[in-house]
Amino acid sequence: MNHNVSEGKLELEWGNEKLQKAQKQIEENPFDLEAWSLLIREAQTKWIGEMRPLFEKLVTTFPSAGRYWKIYIEQEMKARNYEKVEKLFQRCLMKVLNIELWKLYLSYVKETKNTLPTYKEKMAQAYDFALEKIGMDIQSYSIWNDYVNFLKSVEAVGSYAENQKISAVRKVYQRGVINPMVNIEQLWKDYINFEQNINPIIAEKMSMERSRDYMNARRVAKEFEAVTRGLNRNSPSIPPMGHPEELKQVDLWKKYIAWEKSNPLRTEDTTLITRRVMFAFEQCLLCLGHHPDIWYEAAQFLEQSSKLLTEKGDVTAAKLFSDEAAAVYERATASLLKKNMLLYFAYADFEEGRLKYEKVHQIYGRFLEIPDIDPTLAYVQYMKFARRAEGIKSARTVFKRAREDSRSRFHVFVAAALMEYYCSKDKNIAFRIFELGLKKFSDNPDYILCYIDYLSHLNEDNNTRVLFERVLSSGSLEPEKSVEIWNRFLEFESNIGDLASIVKVEKRRSAVLSQIKEFQGKETAQLVDRYKFLDLYPCTPGELKAIGYNEVASTASRAFHPLAACSALDEDEAAKVPRPDVSQMIPYKPKANTIPGDHPVPGGVFPIPPAAAQLCTLLPPPGCFRGPFVAVDLLLEVFNKIQLPDNPPPPIADNGCDTKLFDLAKSVHWIVDENSEGSISLGNLYTNKRRRRLGAAGGDDSEDDDMTGAPPVNDIYRARQQKRVK
Repeated sequence: MNHNVSEGKLELEWGNEKLQKAQKQIEENPFDLEAWSLLIREAQTKWIGEMRPLFEKLVTTFPSAGRYWKIYIEQEMKARNYEKVEKLFQRCLMKVLNIELWKLYLSYVKETKNTLPTYKEKMAQAYDFALEKIGMDIQSYSIWNDYVNFLKSVEAVGSYAENQKISAVRKVYQRGVINPMVNIEQLWKDYINFEQNINPIIAEKMSMERSRDYMNARRVAKEFEAVTRGLNRNSPSIPPMGHPEELKQVDLWKKYIAWEKSNPLRTEDTTLITRRVMFAFEQCLLCLGHHPDIWYEAAQFLEQSSKLLTEKGDVTAAKLFSDEAAAVYERATASLLKKNMLLYFAYADFEEGRLKYEKVHQIYGRFLEIPDIDPTLAYVQYMKFARRAEGIKSARTVFKRAREDSRSRFHVFVAAALMEYYCSKDKNIAFRIFELGLKKFSDNPDYILCYIDYLSHLNEDNNTRVLFERVLSSGSLEPEKSVEIWNRFLEFESNIGDLASIVKVEKRRSAVLSQIKEFQGKETAQLVDRYKFLDLYPCTPGELKAIGYNEVASTASRAFHPLAACSALDEDEAAKVPRPDVSQMIPYKPKANTIPGDHPVPGGVFPIPPAAAQLCTLLPPPGCFRGPFVAVDLLLEVFNKIQLPDNPPPPIADNGCDTKLFDLAKSVHWIVDENSEGSISLGNLYTNKRRRRLGAAGGDDSEDDDMTGAPPVNDIYRARQQKRVK
């Protein structure tokens, strides 16, 4: 297998066509998890020297995925490339707080450093380092327990060394039993046994001192386990897709973070609360690193904690948290969200609040140096910052840089002109900036309308009319793009001009609009614009629709807003696509075993119809009914053999029903089939009854005897009577 990596593109020669297809899918979409899974499974069976480019691309694409780092490091460990293993740990450990990755790190230190003379010190340092970073994880019990067992296994010669060993073990136990996690009960039992073996009297004292904190931690551990249930901690971080499962995970993570913010430990230690909340944020960012709101909320929380500590007088801790907030912004803008303007702007405002203006310049400069971005909004915000912090001259310097940037759009000219007008109160400079922009954007109707709005705001009629004439007679605007400007010109003349000027502009507008298909033959529709005011029209909605004004207005709107036109076209195209009538669908639920009342299909069930479901809620539960039970099959068989007359008797009474309606029963003819078991007729029923009456010896009436036989098993009436008698 040959491989080639050039300019970030991965080229591996796979023998399997399926794997080649997966590699192609990754080149098209680097976040295709299914394709990555295929390649990773195959790469784990091959020599790491050939697969290293694949793993490098994997951890570059998913830098916060602890599972992928772990797979990569395990492959290097199999090949005994310990130097590369240590470099990989240096790259990922501090950034990726994944419990399984840290367990692998401890296992690596234990296996590779056990021959060194300083093995005990290095192992203890590794455990302390791990507990400091990952000790708050709900699944960290094994690390705490392994550390204790390691300390117990250390040989101690002499009473002083033995006391040092006991103190070290006790210290770890006492830190662990107040840390909420799964299996905290077992750690507490081990700790009590440890103290009992040393000194029962001291053990009782230690138990009393620590039991309250332990009980608090155990309570929080149960809440911790419940609030994190359902979280997929091994999910790689990918850009937001809006899938239901993704939205569910986002909601679960935010609930977990909100729970940590609520201070479940009920402690007054602000530093401990902040550390626990930030650990929750760090765990969340491993899976949702492409979501800017998580980064922003993490930085905001640190900033609030810093202000709270400042109010309490702890300036050192406050500065530490403030620097950590800046580090969060720095990590976000330097890794997964390099092109996210929102975080850059928030970062710049944060540093501006700390009066670090030079740092703000660096932040904006770093973003503007990215080649494949639209820097317009960044220049606008940069100018606003420069004006706030350093004055209008600094803002003009930024505007000069924006003008020289070929990627900038017309918005920077509008922002600069309005800044001069509102801040320096110099409308002449603003006017010159608009004129400068007009030379560059004379074919952009959006910019022209901004210029018109500015002049209208100044109430300069002559300059506004001159601008209309210059723009509309220059020929730089296409007819489709000039529709809204012609409408504004007509509105302008309607407000300040005489009738002759209004008619003149209207005729000129009609001449231009006649070149557009949608406006042809709609002269009356164009006349409406002369008389309308705001949302008042000279015709009823039906009349406007009849003369075609709605089509004209929508065309003008799309000419002014090209994105709106695209969305309208997309909606029209989407309307033509056949779609299922989901209102007629019922939910399907996979189920192994069905219960009575379900509508089973292979693999699952459909619920009963809504009307039947409503009826079931009104009926008593099935357990309340104990009989008698009807033989439904026999009952239906009897019904099937009934022959009803074709026409019922005519109604006689005023209410539509005859008092002799039950005479209908006399017209029923039962099918008599002597050879069929279970067939019934009225004649047979009467004959059988007479036989029971006269069949006894001596011709006595035996009906009473027959009726006094054994009661049915499910005779609920008799059962209740017997209870009353008792």
